[in-house]
Amino acid sequence: MSLRWMLYGANGYTGALMAEAAVARGMKPVLAGRNGAALAKLAEPLGLEWVVLDLADANALREGLRDIDAVMHCAGPFSATCAPMLEACLASGTHYLDITGEIDVFAHCHAQDARAKQAGILVLPGAGFDVVPTDCLAAQLKRDLPDATHLVLAFEAGGGPSPGTAKTSVEGLGKGGRIRVNGELKRVPLAYKMRFFEREGVQRSAVSIPWGDVYTAYLSTGIPNIEVYMAVPQPTIRRLRRLRLLGPLLGMGWVQRLLKSKVEAKVRGPSESSRGRSATWVWGEATNARGQRVSRRLRTPNGYTLTVDAALGIIERLAQPEVPSGFNTPSQLMGASYVNSLPGVERTG
Repeated sequence: MSLRWMLYGANGYTGALMAEAAVARGMKPVLAGRNGAALAKLAEPLGLEWVVLDLADANALREGLRDIDAVMHCAGPFSATCAPMLEACLASGTHYLDITGEIDVFAHCHAQDARAKQAGILVLPGAGFDVVPTDCLAAQLKRDLPDATHLVLAFEAGGGPSPGTAKTSVEGLGKGGRIRVNGELKRVPLAYKMRFFEREGVQRSAVSIPWGDVYTAYLSTGIPNIEVYMAVPQPTIRRLRRLRLLGPLLGMGWVQRLLKSKVEAKVRGPSESSRGRSATWVWGEATNARGQRVSRRLRTPNGYTLTVDAALGIIERLAQPEVPSGFNTPSQLMGASYVNSLPGVERTG
């Protein structure tokens, strides 16, 4: 079937990369967002349609989606933008995908599973680096060790964050950490645990973070105990732990606005050359009650490059027959080996 799809937040950092890559694949997404001038500047050289849609105008948003089969939502932070877009998709019968890594956004999307099935739409958040490689790795480890009780995932990403990712990180400072214990989500202090992972014979320090897989990997695998780590230098871990002293202050509105304004002023996202030079390493290990352990490691391109390839591959899947309805994780829709099929991804252990 021919799929008519919309790229919302197209003039943002990741959205612009995805628009250019989509055209290179022969795709013709409708570009959308709030800034008409920025959309026109991006769309016209690419020969694409564009439309101004504000998430605050529910009626206009539903009307704008009336002839759209699927939306790839790239306008974060998704804590603020997911709900209105998802509601419009449910009303218009439009498949919803996004590139979030936020646990609460995954939980909100999952809570709409019955409504999505009734509407006949797929709901798949986390269609990019958050959480395709880690979700697929989790599903592979479950396949390797079917009775696993504990899952640990970790990554080391180079190249620096985009503005949207940096703003999401600011929001996370006020919420602390999250892990899954015996099937339940548990709030823990910021930088709750530290451990090491080996990369090319060198030990890399890592700290636990509230990554989306704490939510999604449980749905993909049923493994009840899950922790996710990000590799960072030990001085960074010590600074994060000192931030615990600020406690609720970090979540206050005026503090969040101040920190996000600094992001807007300073963060531009990695350049094309930086993306080309930087790679990402992903680790995963699963253990069972008898102490048996299995592990896998991946090397992938820069996270933004992988996000574009992974998300567009999922869009291509929606053009094929028999698209399921309801909430899906990436590995549930695309299979555990999907990440290994993406350009530049290799298994290293």
